[in-house]
Amino acid sequence: MNTVLNATSRLAAIALTVFALAGAIDAEADVRTSTSSSDVALRFAVLGDAEPKPCALFPGVEAAVRDVNALAEAGRIDLVLGVGDLAHKGTEIQYENITPALQSLTRPFYPIMGNEEHGDTVERYLEFAAQWNPEVTETRYTLERGPVTFVLASPDFSRQFNDEGIDWMLEQVRAAAPRPVFLVVHGAQTGVYPANPDKGVEHPRFLEIVAEPNLAAVISGDLHMDMHRVEHSLEIDNVHYLHIPGLERTKLPDETAHAPMFRVFTVMQSGEVRVDTYETGIAEPIEQLAYRFSLAEP
Repeated sequence: MNTVLNATSRLAAIALTVFALAGAIDAEADVRTSTSSSDVALRFAVLGDAEPKPCALFPGVEAAVRDVNALAEAGRIDLVLGVGDLAHKGTEIQYENITPALQSLTRPFYPIMGNEEHGDTVERYLEFAAQWNPEVTETRYTLERGPVTFVLASPDFSRQFNDEGIDWMLEQVRAAAPRPVFLVVHGAQTGVYPANPDKGVEHPRFLEIVAEPNLAAVISGDLHMDMHRVEHSLEIDNVHYLHIPGLERTKLPDETAHAPMFRVFTVMQSGEVRVDTYETGIAEPIEQLAYRFSLAEP
């Protein structure tokens, strides 16, 4: 009889442990997806480079849009950002072919240009950007959402900035203080990512921007890095650098493997930020690629 009772007690204990673990998993899922959680201040997705070649086909973008829409329907996505290089060499056929996918997003899409869009005119980019989101009428703009100010800055040429672009970004970051700023640019400054430290923004005054105390993060693409084989998220001098992987092609550390991925940022009321990485077609984020940081008071 004692043996039976002991076995029953052990089974009951195991069941309680399982229920507790399930509750913890559900709580974590609620942080990532639920609209009912009052702890979530802002949640947004970011799409990376596309610019497919040789054919103007966008299966990675289309898959990411389906997944972002599913996340929005299941829980919460407030907006979607794009870090540029959507249309290879800025050709009309690339713009035309990607447009239906971007128009099918159920949340507002806020893009910037990359070096590829500078393969043609700014006017052509803005013509199509207005079709994706009529609010986008400029190549540089700011958004205030939740506790964060977004400063979205297209490069002035190639992936680079001139003095006017640097001055504009610096003015916007300073004007937002003390609110934390997420700077959205096509490429971070040279030297940030070890996989290709020579590629990026070369203007020396970009360092003035990242030195501003309320600049919390730099969100960029450009490098097409394989998230599993590179350092993709890091902190330098209190600024968090978050790489957004390419949706159609991977280049670094080589081109031998490609999986289309996008990232989702969840900003909590407490100031904690979780950055999740999703491979398209898979409902749950890749846990080993998650990154967390805090919006510290400047």
